[in-house]
Amino acid sequence: MEQPLPAERHRRIEELIRRQHAVRVSALAEEFGVSEVTVRRDLEELEGRGVLERTHGGAVRARHLRAEPAYLEAIAQRAVEKRAIGRAAAALVEARDTIFLNGGTTTLEVFRHLEAPAVKVVTNHVGIALESVGREGLEVILVGGEYRAPSNSCTGPFATEALRRVNATRSFLGVEGLSLRAGVTTPAAPEAEIARVMIEQTRGPVTVVADSSKVGTVADFSIAPLEAVAALVTDEGIDPTYVEELEAAGVEVSVVSPLPSAAEEVRSG
Repeated sequence: MEQPLPAERHRRIEELIRRQHAVRVSALAEEFGVSEVTVRRDLEELEGRGVLERTHGGAVRARHLRAEPAYLEAIAQRAVEKRAIGRAAAALVEARDTIFLNGGTTTLEVFRHLEAPAVKVVTNHVGIALESVGREGLEVILVGGEYRAPSNSCTGPFATEALRRVNATRSFLGVEGLSLRAGVTTPAAPEAEIARVMIEQTRGPVTVVADSSKVGTVADFSIAPLEAVAALVTDEGIDPTYVEELEAAGVEVSVVSPLPSAAEEVRSG
């Protein structure tokens, strides 16, 4: 069998990664009739172009996000998944915890599902502060700063200075990208700074709450390397290969099933 030229292999690998989201070195070597060393070189070159991310036994698809989604648009996107993620993450909170929640629509769902007593919530999320009215057993501290409409949150020096005065027992971070290679990222530099300070000031676990569309995505601004993340709560859309690689990297991955909508709950009841 005639072996395909490197350019042809690269094209076919790109097609496979778009269709399957993940590829294995052994399978590619067999398909192309080349050595696994050759395939690894192909994957290395494609990773350099941003097409994929290499894993121990192959590669997974890479996505890139440069534009920050508008807050009102983000609320409507993957709402069912975010609600399930929020409930699962909130169940990790214990009585008398002091937690950080950053801006975003998924962290709002974490707040909505909090049930542990005597919890202090420290946040830059304006929406969380507004929804805290009438919530018994919760103390909400909203840091000041410059208001950012895209995330419905406060950022800047006033916010980061306030956060540095807090030692949280755990934090829950909404991000726009989580990647094996790039770690956790966001398309907005002010939001990256807020999340970095929250990580620095967290004495316990840092948990990323992100729907599966964010996994394997790389945004423009780095928050922290993957080593800073203890756990990820996401939905069933995550590629199983990525779960394996994240767990191998020391990240505890919780995959949750979508919750029924309120209307569905009423009908089923």
